[in-house]
Amino acid sequence: MSLLDLSIALDEYDHTHDVTSGRIPVEGVRLLSMTLPIEEIFYRFAKFREFDIAELSMGKYVSLRSQGDQSVLALPVFISRAFRHSSIYVAENSPLRSPTELKGARIGIPEWAQTASIYSRGMLVHEYGVPLSSVDWVQAGVNTPGRVEKVVLKLPADVRYRNAPDRSLDSMLLSGELDAALTARPPASLGRGIRRLIPDYRSHEEAYYRKTGIYPIMHVLVMKGDVFRAHPWVAMNLYKAFSEARDRSMARLCDVTASHAPMPWLYDISEQMRELFKGDFYPYGLEPNRPTLEAFLQYAYEQGVCHRKLEPDELFPKEVLSSVKV
Repeated sequence: MSLLDLSIALDEYDHTHDVTSGRIPVEGVRLLSMTLPIEEIFYRFAKFREFDIAELSMGKYVSLRSQGDQSVLALPVFISRAFRHSSIYVAENSPLRSPTELKGARIGIPEWAQTASIYSRGMLVHEYGVPLSSVDWVQAGVNTPGRVEKVVLKLPADVRYRNAPDRSLDSMLLSGELDAALTARPPASLGRGIRRLIPDYRSHEEAYYRKTGIYPIMHVLVMKGDVFRAHPWVAMNLYKAFSEARDRSMARLCDVTASHAPMPWLYDISEQMRELFKGDFYPYGLEPNRPTLEAFLQYAYEQGVCHRKLEPDELFPKEVLSSVKV
């Protein structure tokens, strides 16, 4: 059998490296792997569909899915996850000390459909009682002017939202034009005029997970829809390979015998994560992630990122939602 040649673009991750390096083969596929910055991957895939397989912002994917776009299909392989209490930024001299104080604020975002912003706004609304309509929202690049939205939005009628194409969130925080910013990538002036609103964010994030069961998914593995329709078997073979790579990565990071990453106390941290997440602290698949996906889809619909309310079962092909039992 000749191998199917497919291109793939991912940032550098330990839990995907065994696939992209070829150490774990994808049955029936020969991968041409490219390691690129995530913003470049998102832009080139969203605009030009340059790659057969890529990581993509979860926010952009669900927006496209809600609009009936069949050109992209996701697998329940969650390339990047991060809690977002850490991604609320204010000026160092700001009197603000709590997310509850952001009602009536001027808040900057890099894109309305950025996944981190969707989770952060959902958290403000549902955990801290800050309505979307109580905020003046400003969109701009984090450190460089000129960033634009990548998907069509359907904003609620009472949301005040404007673009600032010639400014950056970093400069507007420093000048006092913004009260806060919600962004995955920290502003360049963090520690030099800008601080996190929640400095002890880990304790807040752990409490949030224990309360809600939400473990935010940032990036998802996607493939071109026409590749899937021509070769539906590729979906499960990719899922299996990336799941094995994830398992090997976790085994390395949890190995007390040797330092598989240049950081101390990894074993101790992994034990803490096992306790918090009940064993599986980087789950793939639909069912273990249903509470997170349900919450995210609710937030995305409320915020006008999704044009209709989606259910988690609509996001992935049925071919990867079941497995053989022997």
